[in-house]
Amino acid sequence: MLNLDTKLIIVEGRTDKEKIEKVIDDQVEIVCTNGTIGLERLENLIEAYHMDHRDVYILVDEDNAGKKLRKQLSRELPHAVHIYVDKAFREVAATPGT
Repeated sequence: MLNLDTKLIIVEGRTDKEKIEKVIDDQVEIVCTNGTIGLERLENLIEAYHMDHRDVYILVDEDNAGKKLRKQLSRELPHAVHIYVDKAFREVAATPGT
């Protein structure tokens, strides 16, 4: 059963998801886009995970593909909170854990 109170984090890939699962204590749902995605697939994800009615966080890499995805997600999910990776690490998976 889907819990709309559970926060949702959008990441690019499986390694990003695994990294986040290791360092976060809160109960969250993590959705992988597997890179940049088409509008139809994005709309399907938004509907399937009820993203319009949940706390959504966007955590993507600081490379060109990540910036493109962040821009695309921002348009479709204007209520989403953006989390940024330190530019020294550039990638979510490469960012040291706590």
